[in-house]
Amino acid sequence: MATAINWLVILLAMLMVAVTLLQVRGTGATLFGAAESSFRVRRGFERLLFRSTIVIAVILAALAVVHVRLQS
Repeated sequence: MATAINWLVILLAMLMVAVTLLQVRGTGATLFGAAESSFRVRRGFERLLFRSTIVIAVILAALAVVHVRLQS
């Protein structure tokens, strides 16, 4: 059981890194200006990536807590 949770945590962590790196950064977010282009609406695949990042992060955190509880 603990080995399966270890592999799931590793898999979810790698998936979290991949999904985070796939997200598009804002091009107008400079240090002193270009605030008019800082608000955008996420649509399509970008919205899917954003929501899946949140879901993966919640599952990863819950699985890490379960993993710690099983070890003690």
